[in-house]
Amino acid sequence: MSRRAAVLGHPISHSKSPAMHSAAYAKLGVDIGYSAIDVTVESLPAFMETVRGDGSWCGLSVTMPLKTAMVAEVDEVRGAAAHLGVLNTVAFELDGGSVRRVGYNTDVAGIIEAVRYAGLATTPHAAILGGGGTSAAAIAAVQEMGAGHVDVFVRDVSRAVEAQAAAAAVGISLAVRPLTEASTAVAASDLVISTFPPRAADALADELADQPGTGGGVLLDVAYDPWPSRLAEVWHGHGGAVVPGLEMLMYQAAEQIRLFSGCDVDAAVIDVMCDSVGLPRRVF
Repeated sequence: MSRRAAVLGHPISHSKSPAMHSAAYAKLGVDIGYSAIDVTVESLPAFMETVRGDGSWCGLSVTMPLKTAMVAEVDEVRGAAAHLGVLNTVAFELDGGSVRRVGYNTDVAGIIEAVRYAGLATTPHAAILGGGGTSAAAIAAVQEMGAGHVDVFVRDVSRAVEAQAAAAAVGISLAVRPLTEASTAVAASDLVISTFPPRAADALADELADQPGTGGGVLLDVAYDPWPSRLAEVWHGHGGAVVPGLEMLMYQAAEQIRLFSGCDVDAAVIDVMCDSVGLPRRVF
């Protein structure tokens, strides 16, 4: 029987996940059809109820704004997702005669692999832009890379609950600060992770453009449509290393593909995933 997987979110038409997953499954020779489905927070419970009765499903990728809401829709949460209360992956696992929906967070591994591939090998002095679900994964990733403190810059300091919960869960010191104070701290950081949607950091980028020497570290901008972002352009213009969101997407997708297919994702599979979205092939 052909199996099914999909990426869920709202909006979702821009997603590159179908291209990456489909290329990987074709290379692996497994019969998994992967699509993009527009699902809101409000419609998520009804959608998950339809999935429960359909044995063809093997996995779901979960993007904004569903990463927190999905926790209530699964049977079990494992790994980083259990600590963070935020997930981006649901794997359907056989348990005797029934199927369990198990939540994971592969964003953490995706962030770490993306910035390490860009050459960041030391414990980073880090700043994160945004306080939502993806920032929770960014906080966990920074902690796993050895940092003991992280600054999180948000447009509204009262809406950083997920970031604060993530910091408490992984045991890292956190300072939540208004985005209007970000430019100086960001310019001095070894690693900046922007979890903002496209164009949300444009004003900050304009401030950084007027600061000579900005961008000596690594910037990971998780937004990838349109690309490059204004922030990425300014960072690159000042000589900093820029990691596009597609790099993170590719690495976190590789973990999902392992969970959905049960297959190893080797360098050949990574290469076809890169080809599917125009990323350069890896140099291992």
